[in-house]
Amino acid sequence: MFKHILLPIDLNTEHSWKKALPVAVENCKNFGATLHVITVVPDVGANVAVAQFFPDGYEDKMLEQAHDDLHAFSAREIPEGVRVQHIISHGTIYKEILEAAAKVKADLVIMAAHGPGLGDYLIGPNAARVVRHGECSVLVVRD
Repeated sequence: MFKHILLPIDLNTEHSWKKALPVAVENCKNFGATLHVITVVPDVGANVAVAQFFPDGYEDKMLEQAHDDLHAFSAREIPEGVRVQHIISHGTIYKEILEAAAKVKADLVIMAAHGPGLGDYLIGPNAARVVRHGECSVLVVRD
C-alpha cells in the first residue's frame, strides 16, 4: 500500500521522533516501503534583523552539521533492513516537509505532534499545516 514514507524529525528534540519512528519503521517493514527521513534547518537569513547576529557561513555550517547528525541518527535508531533516504532541507519547516513529500512522491507522512498549547491555537503547529496542505495521507502520532 505505501511505497514512500516521509518522517520529519527535529534532531534536537527527542519527542519529534521517539513515538513516530517506531510507527514509521513498522509501516516500512510491513509494506516494503522506503523511509525518507527529513530534518529542516530553519532559515535565519530570511529575517535581516535576526541574520545580523549570526556569523558569515552560519547556515552552511548548520546544514553540514545536520547532514552528519541525521546520518548518525539513522545509524543509531533505524534498524537494518529498512531502506532510508536522508533529506536535509532549509527553510520554513512545514513548507519544506510538504515540498519533500511531493518530491519523493510520499504515500504517507508520519510525524509527531505534542498536545496543543495556547500558541498552537493562535498560530498552528507544523503538523496541522502538513495535514491541511498535504497531498498524501498524514499520520500524526501524539506524544
